[in-house]
Order: sequence, then C-alpha cells, then structure tokens
Amino acid sequence: MAHPAPAGGGAPAWERELLEHLRPAGRDLRRVVDWLAGTVRGVAGLQDADGTLLAGTLLPLEKGVATGITSGRLASAAWEGEGRHLRLVKVEHAGRIHLLAVSRPAPFDRHTSDVVTHTAQVIELLLAARESTAAGQRLRRATADLRLAILQLLMVEDTVAARRVAAGLWPGLLDADRACVYVVESDAERRDRLAEECLDTTEEEALVVRCPAMDGHVIVVSPREATAPALRSLVRRHPGTYLGGSVWQSLARTATAYGQAVSALAVARFRPDKTAVYAERTRPERLMDPAALRGWSAALLRPLDALPHHTRAELLATTRLGLEFTAVNTAKILGVSRNTVRARMERVESMLGTDFDDIAARAVVHLALHTQINLQDGRPGTGPSAAPGRLADLLAGPAVRTWAEGLLGRLDEDTRNLRRTLRAWIAVGGNAERAAQTLGVHAQTVREHVRSAEPVLERRLPAFGTDLYEVVLAHLALGDLPRPVFAAERAGEPGPSPAG
Repeated sequence: MAHPAPAGGGAPAWERELLEHLRPAGRDLRRVVDWLAGTVRGVAGLQDADGTLLAGTLLPLEKGVATGITSGRLASAAWEGEGRHLRLVKVEHAGRIHLLAVSRPAPFDRHTSDVVTHTAQVIELLLAARESTAAGQRLRRATADLRLAILQLLMVEDTVAARRVAAGLWPGLLDADRACVYVVESDAERRDRLAEECLDTTEEEALVVRCPAMDGHVIVVSPREATAPALRSLVRRHPGTYLGGSVWQSLARTATAYGQAVSALAVARFRPDKTAVYAERTRPERLMDPAALRGWSAALLRPLDALPHHTRAELLATTRLGLEFTAVNTAKILGVSRNTVRARMERVESMLGTDFDDIAARAVVHLALHTQINLQDGRPGTGPSAAPGRLADLLAGPAVRTWAEGLLGRLDEDTRNLRRTLRAWIAVGGNAERAAQTLGVHAQTVREHVRSAEPVLERRLPAFGTDLYEVVLAHLALGDLPRPVFAAERAGEPGPSPAG
C-alpha cells in the first residue's frame, strides 16, 4: 500500500510507522524487515556477511555484487533482471557488515528508495540496541554468578575469601563482622524482578542472590539495620510475597543464619504482614552444662580430628548444610555435585559410626556440630572442658526435661494424638508410608498430622533442619525414642549412651 505525504508538511506516514519500531516494545528485526517488504510491496531479507539469514526472506543474489557490499567496497547496489528489481544496502554495526536485500516487481522510485534507506538506518540502530542489551545481560549474569560465589564461600565459613572476592565490585560490603540473612519468597516466574527490586531497595549495600536451591527464593545478606524495614516495605507492595529473617550472626555463621531465615519464612506465611524474624527461643543446648556439652561434642567428633585441617573443615561444613537441606539443595548452595555432597557425608557417617538415615542420629550430630560453632563464636562455655559426659546425662537435666515436656505437651490437646503420629514418623526416618504401616492408618493421615503439629510446635517438620532436630531432642530427653550409638562409645569412650 502506498503512503501519501501528509498535506500539512509533517513526516510521512511510513516514517512514523518506521519510527514506531524503535520503541522498546517494538524492537524486533523480523518485524522491521517484514514491514519493509509490505511497504514496498516486495520481498526483503537481512543476512550477515556469511550469507546467514537473520530476518525476512533469503533472496538469490549475484555473488560479486553481494561480496562488494559485505566487503565494504560498495555501500549499495541496484539492478534489474528476470522481471524483478533488486536493491542491496550495506548495514554496518560494530565493524560487522550486514546486507539488506529488497526485491519488487516494479522499479524503485524515490519514495520506495527512501523507505529502504531509512529502514537500513533503523536496522543499524536496532542491531546496536540488541548488542547493548546482550552485553547488559552478560554483565548481569556475571555479577549474579559472582554474588552466588560469595554466598557459597560464606556458607562454608571462608569469610576471608568471600571478603576478597566482594572487595573488587562492592568495597566494604562484608567489612562488618555480623550480618542478618533474609529470604524473600515469591513465585518462581517473578523471582528475577523481585531480585532486582531487592538490589534497588538495599541500594546494593547487601549481598542479593537468587537462591540456587529454591526457585522462588531471593537470599539477602546484609550488615545494615536499615535492610529489614526496606524489605518489609517491599513485601507489603507485592501480593503473594513473604519475608523471613535471621537474628544477627557472625559472617562465619551465614549457613546457620540462612537456616533461621528459612525457618522464619514458614511462620511468615501465616502472618498478616507476611514477615517474620527468627525467634531466639530457648534452645535445648542452652539448658545443658556448657563445659560438659563441650566435652561431649569434642568426644563425639574426635574421629575426625586425625584428618588434615582443610579436609576436616570441608567435611564438617558440608555436613552442617547437608543436615539442614537435601543433598541436591546442599550441592546447589555449595556449587558442587550432589555426588560430592553424598560422598563427604558418607565419609563422616563412616568415621562417626552412624547412619544419617536415622533422624535421631542426624539430630545428635547436628547438636555436636553447632555446639562447636557456638563455642568458636565466644559464647558461654569456652573455658576448660569438663570430662566428656554422656548424651543421656546432658538430656536428663531437669531444665532440659522441663523444656521437652513443655514443647511436646502442646500436642496433647489435639484429640487426633498428633504426638504418637509424630513419634512414629520420626522413628522411621520421616517416611509417611512406613509410619502409616506402623500405626495402621493411611499415609495421608500421617502427613496431615505432621503438618498440623507444625503451627502448634512453631517449627518446620517435613524438611530436615534445626526445627525438626529440636523436636527429636525433646523426644530423646523424655525417652520416647532410642538414642543412637556412635563410634566413640563403641570404642569405650564416654560418648552418647545407648537406649534406655
């Protein structure tokens, strides 16, 4: 269709249409070339110097003329043959030459020649915009990968390396000794936009990472107190978005803080404001004699002491995360294969003489590992260790038993006997089908009972982690579950006691 010039002397209609293709929503090479073909009532194609079609239709071209264009010797060319009129125009960007070819049955008049020339200029602008967009995307991906690498270093307590990596792009970001970890949850498809908003909200003064394990999570590690209200404001603006935060922790305890934030996130889903901070509730280990706890922990982990320092640290860091998350998610967080995670944890299992399929064993090793971390942070109990005691003695203290009875006693008010279901579910490694066989009920009933126990106990249960292990320790303290046996005890050392 021909486009007449406007009577008022303004831009022709075809120019206005062409300029529309420069708007952000309309930047598409294929659409521009298709528009050109329709406007000149012909056929058009854009190809690179190698003859690869980029948009439109691939036209048969006289090789010598085409080479003259792509070599830069000619800026344009035109000829007629076999009832067709052909125009070739050079389109150059960033030192690379492309060829715009247009064919039509009628000769090219001044109008159609202008359309072709101006379209070539628009295509040059679109190529430049596409290259700029691609470069920006590459930069954003590289920056995101770097943030993830820093988080992974913090997760394995390598704060020196994490600070060194961060210093190049974000000077001072990790200079503080303590930080909070936040997890913002949304739908997976909205996660990228949410991560960008977290960066803007924190003014890039926090480490913002798309969680490698959970598609809907954004992890924020921040040493600034202003981050919490900023993130709460962000969550209020977005329906279906939740925020969980940790308490202040040393950077070396980023993995612990992350677990706290995920735990708080479970509570946030039930809160009207969609946010929750991890509650520093009474921990069972804080009710035990610090020196005796320290001695017991050292005895339990003693089989690992013979390893080289870096090997021991690697195994313990992996095990701490592996006890909190699945092998697959632990691998994603650490940036290693899941087979590597499993191999490291199996080695720890073998050296400690235990089986991590047993939730009670996991809970006891988790207690020992985090006792060591707390002591390294300078918490109470860093004085001389008492002689290694038995786990049974640590759990038998009146304060621990009172805590355990108070925690599990909350379940007694439910007529469905949630306490019995939970005990049976823990005893078979958290397997609903096996627990159902033991209890003579349907597996779905077991799952519903476990889910119902979560808000009563204020702890996440189906996912392994600190919350579940505290519930397990409560069962052990009351003698409701058999206590696991470890290598230290079998070797005659005073370690965890057998059942009973």
